[in-house]
Amino acid sequence: MSAFDISSRLPSNVRAILVCLLAYLFFDVMSVHVRFLSVRYTPQELSVYRNVFGVVPAIALLAYTRELSFDPGDYRIRQWKLAVARGLFVALAQFLFYTALANLELATVSALAQTNALFVVLIAIVVYGERVGAWRWGAVMVGFAGALMIVRPGSDVFTWNAVLPIGAALCYAASAVTLRSFEKTISTAILFLYSATAAAVGAIVFAAGTTDFTPIHSTRDMLLILSMSFCGGFGVVCLMYAFRNAPASLLAPFSYFGILSAFSLGWIIFDEFPIDTLFPGIVFIVLSGFTILWREQRGKAT
Repeated sequence: MSAFDISSRLPSNVRAILVCLLAYLFFDVMSVHVRFLSVRYTPQELSVYRNVFGVVPAIALLAYTRELSFDPGDYRIRQWKLAVARGLFVALAQFLFYTALANLELATVSALAQTNALFVVLIAIVVYGERVGAWRWGAVMVGFAGALMIVRPGSDVFTWNAVLPIGAALCYAASAVTLRSFEKTISTAILFLYSATAAAVGAIVFAAGTTDFTPIHSTRDMLLILSMSFCGGFGVVCLMYAFRNAPASLLAPFSYFGILSAFSLGWIIFDEFPIDTLFPGIVFIVLSGFTILWREQRGKAT
C-alpha cells in the first residue's frame, strides 16, 4: 500500500494537521539554509532568490487546482492592489526574518516570530474595528511581556537584531489578517500567485537599491538556494492546504511545533542551546497564543 493510499484514508482533520506540521518543518529547514548561505550572501540577495524561485510552487499550486492558464484575463481580480500590497509585506517580512537568522539562534528567532498571534489581534482591532475583551487584551499584554523577556531591552545582552523577528511577525500578521478583505470567490491559488509575484518584485527593487549582488559561488550554493526557495514556497502551499481543509482554531496551536523543530535543528546542526535566552519568555508567548485561540474558539461557540 502506498503512502498516498494511507494518507487518503486518514480523516481530513488528521491529514490537515500532518500537512500543517510538514509546513512548519519546511519553514525551519528553509531557515537552516538561510543560516548557511548568510555567510556569503546578504539577506537582501537571499530574499530575492527565495521569492523569485518561490513563484514555482505558486504555479505548481495553480496546476494542482486546475487554474493554470495562459490567458492573463483569468488572473484578473478587482482587489489587485491589496493583493500586491500583501506581497510587499511578505518581502519586507522575509528581509527582516533573514537578517535575524544571520545574527541570532534559530530557536530564538522562531520563538520571537510567534508574536504573530498578538499582532493579528491588534491589526484586526485597527483595520476591522473588532471588539476585544479583557481576556484577549490580557493575552496580548502577557505575550508582549514574554517577547520583552527574550529581547531584554536595556540589558547588556540586548541587541537590535532581536527586534527584527518581531518586525517580521508584524508584517506577516498584516499579510494574514488582510486575507479576509478579499472576495470569497477569489481562489487561494490566485491570491498566492499575486503574493509570490509581488514579493519577488518588491525584493528585487529593495535589493537593487541597498546591496550589490555577488555571483553565486558554486554549484553547491546554487542547489542550496533552490532548496531554500522550494522549502519556503512549498511550506506556504502546505499551510494553505491545511487551513483550507481544517478549522484554523484546530491548526493554530501546532504553529508552536516550529519552535520545537527550530530548537532541535539549531542544537543538532549549529550546536545552539539558548535555554537561558528563551526562558521564561517563551512560556509567556505560548500561554498568550493559546489564550487567544481559546477565546476565539469560545466566541465561535456562542
